[in-house]
Amino acid sequence: MSLRRFLDALYTVSGALAGVFTVGVLVAVTLSIATRQLGVHIGGLDAYAGYSMAAAGFLALAHTFKKGEHIRVTLLLAALPSKGRLRLDIFALLVACAIAANLCWFSGKLVLDSHAYNDISTSDDATPLWIPQLAMALGALIFFIAVVDETVRRFKGIPETAQAEETHYE
Repeated sequence: MSLRRFLDALYTVSGALAGVFTVGVLVAVTLSIATRQLGVHIGGLDAYAGYSMAAAGFLALAHTFKKGEHIRVTLLLAALPSKGRLRLDIFALLVACAIAANLCWFSGKLVLDSHAYNDISTSDDATPLWIPQLAMALGALIFFIAVVDETVRRFKGIPETAQAEETHYE
């Protein structure tokens, strides 16, 4: 399997996992509402809805980025000549690499610290916090890989993987 196919598969799997966790939010919220109406209390459903929402958000980052669906301000890029556009795009991607690297590092550190200190949820579920934080760290790592991947592609002169913003509005 080529590296390109592996990375594309990684982004797709990450997006699919985000979808699964989105369904998890729906299930947790629906169960919470239904059990409240029945007078039954299942502790931690709200917390699990929150964990699922965070996991969905972070796991969707790379897939959304590679599909060109993140918000970009293209007004300035469009006004520049192609060489200036490429330079500004590479600069923006390098800044994004630094930000994604920090997000990845501190997300991973949070998981390790929560595990080391045996942090648990203050909700009824008392879940060890490193477990839901792991999805956040994994999503941040895959996002960092996606941003580095796109930066390397741009340095090689390969255009954006997806130009969804331009095709939506033209």
